[in-house]
Amino acid sequence: MFRLWTVSLTIVLLCSSSLFALEKIDLSNAKIAVSEPQKKIISNAGDMLRDEIEKRTRLGLDVVTSIPKQGATSIVLGTGSQVTDKFPLPQGLLIPQKADGYAIWIDTTTRKTQTICVAGYDDRGTLFGTGRLLRLIDMSRDKVVVAGDIKIATAPVTKLRGHQIGYRPKTNSYDGWTIEMWEHYYRDMIVFGTNAVELLPPRTDDALDSPHFPEPQLQMMVKMSQLAKDYGLDVWIWFPSMEDGYADKKVLEAVLDEWEVVFKALPKISAIFVPGGDPGNTPPAELLAFLEMQKKNLNKYHPAAQVWMSPQGFDRGGRLKDFYEILNNEKPTYLDGVVFGPQTSTSLEKLRKAIPEQYPIRRYPDITHSGGGQYEVDNWDDAFGDTLGREPINPRPYFYADIFRKLHKYAVGFITYSEGCNDDVNKMVWSSLGWDPDMKVEDILKEYSRYFISNRYEDSFAKGLAGLEKNWKGRVKRNKGIYETLKIFQQMEKDATPQELLNWRFQQGLYRAYYDAYQKARLPFSEALEDEVEEVLKTAPTIGSLEAIKRADEIMDRPFSDPEALKWRARTYELAEALFQSARMQLSVPKYKAIREGRGTTQDTIDAPLFDHKDMKRDIMLIRMMDSEEARLKAIERMID
Repeated sequence: MFRLWTVSLTIVLLCSSSLFALEKIDLSNAKIAVSEPQKKIISNAGDMLRDEIEKRTRLGLDVVTSIPKQGATSIVLGTGSQVTDKFPLPQGLLIPQKADGYAIWIDTTTRKTQTICVAGYDDRGTLFGTGRLLRLIDMSRDKVVVAGDIKIATAPVTKLRGHQIGYRPKTNSYDGWTIEMWEHYYRDMIVFGTNAVELLPPRTDDALDSPHFPEPQLQMMVKMSQLAKDYGLDVWIWFPSMEDGYADKKVLEAVLDEWEVVFKALPKISAIFVPGGDPGNTPPAELLAFLEMQKKNLNKYHPAAQVWMSPQGFDRGGRLKDFYEILNNEKPTYLDGVVFGPQTSTSLEKLRKAIPEQYPIRRYPDITHSGGGQYEVDNWDDAFGDTLGREPINPRPYFYADIFRKLHKYAVGFITYSEGCNDDVNKMVWSSLGWDPDMKVEDILKEYSRYFISNRYEDSFAKGLAGLEKNWKGRVKRNKGIYETLKIFQQMEKDATPQELLNWRFQQGLYRAYYDAYQKARLPFSEALEDEVEEVLKTAPTIGSLEAIKRADEIMDRPFSDPEALKWRARTYELAEALFQSARMQLSVPKYKAIREGRGTTQDTIDAPLFDHKDMKRDIMLIRMMDSEEARLKAIERMID
C-alpha cells in the first residue's frame, strides 16, 4: 500500500584529497560496467547511459559485464554491496536505506584509473542514480567529461512521482508517438526522478480513433506497460466509469468483461484510478460497489494491484457527504486510496481531514491547461487567452513549484494530468521537486536546459523558459519583457547547431517566443483600429448609418502590416511544421489533423481578433439588417456607449 513517508534529502558534494578532484575526468574511452546484467532494470540503466551519451556526443561507450582491472576509466552501476564490496564508500557517505535512493562517488584508490560508482539502494535506485549522473556529465560534440570530486547520497522525499501519458486522440501529440518515442520519453522522465506512468484504456470519453495512431490503442498500451515494467516504473491506469449506472445486469457484465480484457493483456498494472466524474456520473455507493467487483477482476491477473478513486464531480445531490460517510462508517478495504484532482468541490487539506487515515491521498494536478482548467493563468491577458487558447506550450515552472510546495504534505505523491508534450517543462519541475521539494526552480531549469538542449545554453535557455512564464504576467501592452525574451531565444537560434535546431524542446521555446512577440506587436494596431472605428461611427448622424458602418467594416478589415512582426508570424509556421515532424505536435486542425480547435491548435488562432473586433463585426452585421435609419442610429449609439 502507498503510504505517506518522507526522508531527509542528503546531497553531499565534497572535494576529494586526490589530485583527480582538481580536474575533470575524461569519459570518452570509459567502459560502462553493469554489475548485475541479469537484472532488466539495471541492464536498462547501462543502455540508457550509453545511448544518451552517444546521442549528445557521438561517442559510443562500451557496456561490459565485468569491471576492467586496469586501463580505461570505468563507470560501475549496481546495487549496494555489489558495488561497495569492490569500491568502498568514501568516509561519511552512506547509501540511503530508502526506496529509489542511491549514492554516487569517484573511487581513485582501488584501480590505477578513476572509477565512477553508482550504487542504488534497490534496482530502481541504480536507475535513478544513473539518471542523476547523466545530469552531472558535461556533454558536447565528441566530448564527455565529469567533475572529479562527486560525492552524492540522496533519496526522494515523495514516494509516488508520475505523469499521465494518454495515448488517445484528444492529446496534442501523444497519439502520434511510436513505442521508440515513448522509450525516449520514459528515459527523459526517469532522469528527472519520475517513477510512475499512468496509461489510458482504449475506450474513454474520447474519439475511438486518431489518424495519427501508429498502432491500435490496446496494442500500444500493452507495449507501454511492458516498457514501464522493464524500467521498473509503476503502472497506473486512469479508468473512467462512463455508464450512467450499473443496475442493469447486462451493462454491468459488459463493463466487467471490457475491463478484464485490459487487465489480462497488460504485463504490469500497479493500480487503477477511477474518477468519480469528468467523465462519470455514478453515485458514490454504486460506484464503490462497482469498484469492489473490479478489484476482484483486477487481482485475478495482478494480485497486488490497487484500486483508487476520486470524488471529482461529487458536488451535487449530497454526493460528497455520502462519500465521506461510506469511508468513515464502512471503511471499505477494497479501496486502497483516494485521488484529489480537478473538479473536486473541496480543498485537498479538507479532504485529508474528512477521510480516514487508512486511505492515502494521491494528487492529480492539471499541469497541461492554461485556461479553463484546475490551475488557470491568473488574470491572463485576452491577447493570449484568445489566441493561445486552453492548451498551448506552457512552461510555468515557478507557478507550479509554488502549487507543489503548498500542498505536497497532504498526499503520498502525484501523477499529473497531462494531454501532450506541451507541458514538458512542468513535468520535469514536478518530478524534480518530488525528489527534493527544496530544490531551487532556477537550478531545475538549468539542469533541464543543460541536459535536453546543450551545456552551452544552460543559463540562456533556462532564462528563456523563465521569460516565457513572465510573458503571461500582467497586461501584454505593458509587458516589455516579451520582446526581451524573444531576443534571448533568437540569439540561441542564431548560434544553434543543425542538431539543436531539430530538438523539439528547443523548437517549443522558439515557437512560444515568436508567437508571444507577434501578439504583442498586433495589440497597438488593433487598438488604433478600434479608436478609428469609434470615431467613424460617431459620424453616422451626419453621413448616414449605412455609410458609417460600411467605413467601419473597411477599417476593421485593414490587414496588419508590420514587416518585422510578420516575419515572426512566418517563423511560427515553420516551427509548427518542425514540431509536427519532431514531436508529432498538432498545432492546426486543417494542416495537422488535430482533433479540434482549442486542443493546442495555436496556428489556427494566431490571427484571432484582439479586443472587441469579433463582437463589433457581429453588431455591425446586425445593424445593417435593420429596417429603418432611426433604428440603425440608435443601435450605433448603443454600440458606441
